[in-house]
Amino acid sequence: MTLVDSSVWIDYFRGVESITTERLDNLLDRERVVSGDLIIAEVLQGFTIDREFQRARRVLLALKIVDIAGTEIAVEAAMNYRRLREKGVTVRKTIDTLIATRCLWDDLELLYSDKDFDGFVQHLGLRRAQPPIS
Repeated sequence: MTLVDSSVWIDYFRGVESITTERLDNLLDRERVVSGDLIIAEVLQGFTIDREFQRARRVLLALKIVDIAGTEIAVEAAMNYRRLREKGVTVRKTIDTLIATRCLWDDLELLYSDKDFDGFVQHLGLRRAQPPIS
């Protein structure tokens, strides 16, 4: 299963054509896509037009949804943040640390376009959902 980060969903709903939005299209057709409660909040809060908000809401709520945080994930995320800092990598947003940690915890691939996840891939074993081979 693949968790899709808000960085990809936002581009997807804006109609941006990219490697990651193409991969999301492929995943929606072939595999089980997972979303997270905090990701849904990040994506939906950006809509200014109610019709578009409702459409995105329907799409996101039709997916399997995982709770991103919780006490165990929060503590593990803090430890992961510290591990990365020791390696000279600074993650800019706490929510990204929580999302990456949830993926590690549940062995989920992550589809993203936010570079804050690269340190998790390089140093902690996060599995990045690869773009389609053209």
